[in-house]
Amino acid sequence: MKPVGASPRTATAAVVALSMTAALLAGCARFDDSNATPFTPAPEVGAAELEPTTPSETPPPSDPGAPPPPSGPCVDPDSAVIATCLDTTGGLVALPDGQSALVAERRTGRIMEVAAGRTPVEVARVDVDGTGDGGLLDIALSPTYIEDGLLYALITTSADTRVVRLAQGDVPKDILTGIPRGATGNRGAIDFYTPNELLVLTGDNGDPAAAASPNSLSGKLLRVTSLSPTTNPPRPQIALSGIGTAGDVCTDGTGNIYVTDRTALEDRLQRIDTLGAVFNPVWTWPDRPGVAGCAAGAGGVAVALTTAKAVAALTTDPNTGAVSAEPTLLIQDEYGQLNGATSSADGQILVGTVNKNGPTVGPTDDRVVKVPFPGGGGGGFD
Repeated sequence: MKPVGASPRTATAAVVALSMTAALLAGCARFDDSNATPFTPAPEVGAAELEPTTPSETPPPSDPGAPPPPSGPCVDPDSAVIATCLDTTGGLVALPDGQSALVAERRTGRIMEVAAGRTPVEVARVDVDGTGDGGLLDIALSPTYIEDGLLYALITTSADTRVVRLAQGDVPKDILTGIPRGATGNRGAIDFYTPNELLVLTGDNGDPAAAASPNSLSGKLLRVTSLSPTTNPPRPQIALSGIGTAGDVCTDGTGNIYVTDRTALEDRLQRIDTLGAVFNPVWTWPDRPGVAGCAAGAGGVAVALTTAKAVAALTTDPNTGAVSAEPTLLIQDEYGQLNGATSSADGQILVGTVNKNGPTVGPTDDRVVKVPFPGGGGGGFD
């Protein structure tokens, strides 16, 4: 592993302020003020019928309107596990109540609301092509989610990869279309940088030449500023090129953007600072542990490592954003392969497992797990 340095450029403001103690991470979490979701009942938009996530034989809860607590074969004895028996997960995002989160099921197109002690509830579903590594790749809350209840999703169809907007009782509306899809290399991620700018990370679709080409949307970090549904979305600005297998994009609340991806030579963490300068990269993993989801704050970045079955924490300099020390592993070999990452209200990290992608599947997979971060103490999250 090695750190690499970089340089500055033109200014852009961050959406929301984050707080973080010296080695603390805060991530790309987003929150609502109620346990009720604007997507209940869920809009059916074309996915196939699925078996219930977790059968429950428990007595009715004291609150008749609350979902029943989980029971039976889908109860995990590990108190850090907050959701079980999901299909292979994609991205996930915390909700404003500080107790629950939304997690994408990549292959089914379902968006599930999860919380400790409660059975996962389907709140929305979108039609996707989940073959290969495609499907429902990531989700993000509207910056005005509390008022409008809107979700944004990065999905693959049989023809392309695209960003859609989801509203209760409506069909998905296209925001950005025409991102190439391939047999592999379709992974990607989305996150809001400002209320008017959505960051979209795309994979190279197995074609490194396309990732390097300014004429292709493959292998790029895109800045999307046209967020209204349209049949002919304008071409987005390219912020970063040469992405291999896309991992994730996350912001630290002070204006820095972090991007993870995997190349043939190494896995890497790149940074774009508040002035638009690209630090390429700030850290590399020559052993290629499978970098995936990230959660960032003013003092560091947490990165899920799929192949290494771990979460790594990297401390960043608050002035320069540089990483100068070996990452610390928060967990390893406890929950299997990990993918999406976000932050919870108490300063901890939520990660989703993807064990159903591989040969070793546990009895309660796939799961959402809370990873303790030493000294975590909450704060504001983007």
